[in-house]
Amino acid sequence: MTVGTKMHQTLTSLEGAAADLKTYALETQDQNAKKQFTDYANQLENIAQGLKGRVNYLESQEPQYKVFQQAQGKMQ
Repeated sequence: MTVGTKMHQTLTSLEGAAADLKTYALETQDQNAKKQFTDYANQLENIAQGLKGRVNYLESQEPQYKVFQQAQGKMQ
């Protein structure tokens, strides 16, 4: 597994965790928990944005790490 693939998997995991936290915030009636889940989701989204910038940089410097383009090429 390449570095690019691992970074994309990490990014997907972060985005999924943020989405889960937002769901928890919507499902709870406890206002403190709602705020906490929302805050955590926002933190994960910020981390994901930073990682996304790193992934973009990596792909611009090392084109072989362009995971999604490679996957599309194999499908065609």
